[in-house]
Amino acid sequence: MRARTTIAALTVMAFLLPATVTQAAGATAVAAPPPDDQFQKVTLNDHPGEPMDLAVLPDSRVLHTTRKGEVWLHDPKTGLNTLAAQVDVYQHDEEGLQSIALSPGFGTGSKHDDWVYLYYSPPLDTPVDDPSTPDVNEGDAPETGAPEDFAPFKGLIRLSRFRLTGSTIDLRTEQQILDVPVDRGICCHVGGDIVFDAKGNLYLSTGDDTNPFASDGYAPIDERADRNPAFDAQRSAANTNDLRGKILRIKVQDNGSYKIPAGNLFKPGTKDTRPEIYAMGLRNPFRIELNRRTGDLYVGDYSPDAGEADPARGPAGTGKWTKIRKAGNYGWPYCATPDRPYVDYDFGTGASGQPFNCAAPVNESPHNTGLRRLPPVVQPDVYYGYSQSPEFPELETGGIGPMAGPAYEFDPRDTRGRNPVAWPKYYDGVPLFYEWTRDYIKAFHPGGRIEDVLPSFAIDNPMDIEFGPEGALYVLEYGDGYFSENEDAQLSRIDYIGHEGNHTPVPAAQASVTAGQAPLTVSFTSEGTTDADGDRIRYAWDFDADGRVDSRDSAASFTFRENGVFNATLRVSDDEGMSAATSVRVVVGNDTPVVELVQPVTGQPFEFGDVVQFEVRITDDQPVDCANVTVDYILGHDEHGHGLSTARGCTGSIQTTVPSGHDPGTDNLSAVFVATYTDPGTGGLPPLTGSTEVVLRPTP
Repeated sequence: MRARTTIAALTVMAFLLPATVTQAAGATAVAAPPPDDQFQKVTLNDHPGEPMDLAVLPDSRVLHTTRKGEVWLHDPKTGLNTLAAQVDVYQHDEEGLQSIALSPGFGTGSKHDDWVYLYYSPPLDTPVDDPSTPDVNEGDAPETGAPEDFAPFKGLIRLSRFRLTGSTIDLRTEQQILDVPVDRGICCHVGGDIVFDAKGNLYLSTGDDTNPFASDGYAPIDERADRNPAFDAQRSAANTNDLRGKILRIKVQDNGSYKIPAGNLFKPGTKDTRPEIYAMGLRNPFRIELNRRTGDLYVGDYSPDAGEADPARGPAGTGKWTKIRKAGNYGWPYCATPDRPYVDYDFGTGASGQPFNCAAPVNESPHNTGLRRLPPVVQPDVYYGYSQSPEFPELETGGIGPMAGPAYEFDPRDTRGRNPVAWPKYYDGVPLFYEWTRDYIKAFHPGGRIEDVLPSFAIDNPMDIEFGPEGALYVLEYGDGYFSENEDAQLSRIDYIGHEGNHTPVPAAQASVTAGQAPLTVSFTSEGTTDADGDRIRYAWDFDADGRVDSRDSAASFTFRENGVFNATLRVSDDEGMSAATSVRVVVGNDTPVVELVQPVTGQPFEFGDVVQFEVRITDDQPVDCANVTVDYILGHDEHGHGLSTARGCTGSIQTTVPSGHDPGTDNLSAVFVATYTDPGTGGLPPLTGSTEVVLRPTP
């Protein structure tokens, strides 16, 4: 079996052989990519909340989601960003509103095809923290206990679809399609993504819903009887009768039910299996994409955290990207790749057993409800760790956050002026790969060449990328920070301007205040507006969104005398007639709450395992309800974080944990506390949210 594994690895290396090796062997010269100065990045929404996923409509409007349940709609004709829906969601650790996708027939003229798909966590009756008991967090599931202690935290994440009517998603039209059971109140890996193939089959990726912080960065396979099952990924990713840690494939019917297409991993009716499963053995396949031209499914699967291999436990953390053409098992939590098995481990005694058999893995966990004997582990196309990969050195070094991006579909009509911002033929059919922790986009060319895409562009924690109908690339950036709207977060579009040679001016608009009481005088400025060609810029401000130009100066002030929500819009144009718009939302009649963390404070003594007392001070024009104050505790690791707990109330305490497998002194760990308060709104005006953050680092 070892020989066959080696051959599989060599086959992958041949498929993705580094370009330098290929050229050294005498291959023909490789064409250079279009230079970065032939592209332009245009910000569409620089206040996107905590961004999660995007979908571009056929008319180039853009929907994007936030974890707390918002769906925002960007209209390129007006530059406005409006709230299309507010979904009520359960929020603890990483749950909330995850993904969004459009029906494959969206915009074809039949309203029956105009569905918007959402993957979200309905609140149910799951316990949440009670603010009246500041020393107890009822929303945290127990780590040890009996089945009846864990039962209240049995929840689900739901795949549903809704109609988009004009600029609003009508939540009353919901068709519930599929529920994925999860264990709530404990971290992690509940990500999901939605794509469709050319036949209309829906693919849904699901995380393993397993806590990784007590397994030293290796396989979380804790089978102890009194342990919360959420510490055992064998119950989910390795369970043929469970929907977690999988890619599911279904065909949705007109009434919201679904059928099973041929070719999934298990035939319908197979005992102890779910027929929806297309691929299994995945840890957190956070982003997937489908090449409808070829049928290739691209999958990025997140890595565990071990920095080094341990003969007694298993391989170092390994992130993966693969191109799936048929159903298979990708090994988690038994194998990182077919020749990199984890070692069976007894969490009660600390004794290591034998390495798992990747050719014929067996699930013997007491939490397993599916088949014992599993399909053999499939080799991924790309795999890498924290240090430079010998096989794929172009992926560089750093954290491990693989994201599968789309393959561009070039249309030659775009070069003849139909879509002047469409990307060039150079990228036709080439899948893009982006790295959440390393802030880059790469192109995976045929023959194994891996190449930087727009390396001079700032891409800050890319959360989702998607090509639009006009051939431009849309990018949703999370920014640096945790579980809130970060300063660098934005929705943007990257245009190719090599066809025309003229840049669209890039508008920037700021307001001195964005909320307050009438009469409210606001100073507006266009500082930061640019035109890369140096063209003269013309300005047109519409402060009260009545369709009339209120000022043509680069900066102006306006007094709002009536209560309401106003999208103050700036449109800029150049001498060639290229124009773009942006807007700033101003709420008159309601003040934004000011949120302060009185404690903890930055720099205070701290060690992981401490109980941290918190006190939140809220200043608002409306009576403050402490029941609406949330404090999220997040384990910060390098540039990403895992939400571990959510407390409620103006005062209370949070029990921090000692993360297994990490050295707080060397692994750049931190405890992040994010306090958030949303007021109830008033007089028909929307609620407003304020937040603040404190980062505690272990005392040297």
